Amino acid sequence: MLHVNVQPVLETPRLQLRSLRLSDAPRIAALCADFEVARTTARIPHPYTLADAEAFLASGETQDPDLEARFALDHPVEGLVGVLSFFGEPAPATEIGYWLGRPYWGAGLMTEAVTAALAWAARDWGRTHVRAWRLDENPASDAVLVKAGFLYTGERRQTLVTSRGEALPSRGMIWLA
Repeated sequence: MLHVNVQPVLETPRLQLRSLRLSDAPRIAALCADFEVARTTARIPHPYTLADAEAFLASGETQDPDLEARFALDHPVEGLVGVLSFFGEPAPATEIGYWLGRPYWGAGLMTEAVTAALAWAARDWGRTHVRAWRLDENPASDAVLVKAGFLYTGERRQTLVTSRGEALPSRGMIWLA
C-alpha cells in the first residue's frame, strides 16, 4: 500500500490546510460548541467541550496515514475555521467529512478546502474515488459536495447524528478522480 505524508500543507486562495495541533483544541471547542455546527454532522457531540476537542486531537496521534488524514482549515486572519477529514477502510473506501464554524458559512471556504483536499487525495494519496454521506436536511453540505464534483449514488441510509441522539436520512455521494 502507498504510504505518504498525509499532513502536507495545502494552499488555496483563502486558506491553508495544515496538520492539526494540540494548541487548536480551544478553537475547535469554541466553534463546535455551537449546536448549529454539531447538528449538521454525524460525529460531533453536543454539548462539545475542551475535553472533547483534546480527545479528538489525541485520537489523530494514532491514525494510520494509509487510511486517515485530517486537516485544519486555517484562515490567515481568523485562524482555524474548520476541520476536514478523510477516514474509512483502506482505499478505495475512503470517506470525507468536514465542519466549518458558523461565522464562516456561506463564503465558499469549505468548497475551496474540499476541492484542494480531493486534488491532493488523487494526486498524492492515490485515491481514485471518495465517498460522502450528507444529511437530507443539510443543503449547504450538498452544495459543497456538488460544487466539488460529487455525484449522487442513489444510496440512502439513516445516519446517527451524535449531537441529537437520533438517526436521520442521508444520501450517498461519490467523487471520481
